[in-house]
Amino acid sequence: MYQAFFGNGEWDEDKVERLIVAFNKLEAKNLRENYFSKNFGGKFFDANTARIVGYIRGRLQAMRSSLTDKEYAVLLASLIYSIDRRANTLGHFDAYIKKDITPQPFEMHMIDAKSYNGVEIYQEDANLLARRLNVDLTYLDPPYNSRQYSRFYHVYENLVKWRRPKLHGTALKPKEENMSDYCRNAAFTAFTDLVSHIKSRYLVVSYNNTYHSKSTSSENKIKLEQLEEVLNKCGNTQVFNHEFKAFNSGKTEFDDHREYLFITEVDDEKRNRSFPAVLRR
Repeated sequence: MYQAFFGNGEWDEDKVERLIVAFNKLEAKNLRENYFSKNFGGKFFDANTARIVGYIRGRLQAMRSSLTDKEYAVLLASLIYSIDRRANTLGHFDAYIKKDITPQPFEMHMIDAKSYNGVEIYQEDANLLARRLNVDLTYLDPPYNSRQYSRFYHVYENLVKWRRPKLHGTALKPKEENMSDYCRNAAFTAFTDLVSHIKSRYLVVSYNNTYHSKSTSSENKIKLEQLEEVLNKCGNTQVFNHEFKAFNSGKTEFDDHREYLFITEVDDEKRNRSFPAVLRR
């Protein structure tokens, strides 16, 4: 997604648009069943949409050598954003709605992609990356509850990687991978390690107070007080907050839901004194 929206690289916008126009002329009745339609058709997507999406994904893989990295990323991102509007879910893929899906014509739309010079995009463990970077400002928005992103959005992970693994359970998930400590009881330890190693003049951290949620899966793994305490050890910290309507699938209630923004002006000397044991690792 980041490569598609922000990554630098050559790409032909007209070429991408022509491919999307051709994909939008596809008719499901003329296509064979495929991995995507066999697994997700009639469940996460209507059968016709799933058959078209699976065909398009297979074509992109077959055309890979004729596409630049940027073109490939833009087409993949466009496909995902287009099917997101048609997903038979409540916003994630931990389950699908157990009702008949009303078929609708599928149409793929190109995202508003740009190229920017000087952008560097990484895909790795943030706690390891933090040890190598030296920047002016770092914005952090880690997951705070027990919902593992790789499990809740596995359909899109599967579509992007296109390894076509064997799937398990009602939600049709692949074998576990890329599980985050930020969704476990180790979250506070992981966050402390992260902020103690980032070489940055400013830290900007977003947070929401779902720790009073009636759903255990929505409950924060890091408390508000813990976050404020560890950021104060890094330097002078200001806290801003405002009321915010939380996403709600219908089973969880959030009373006085608020979004918080912490802005810390890092004092390296103070931080080094505060985390001597961490910084030795």
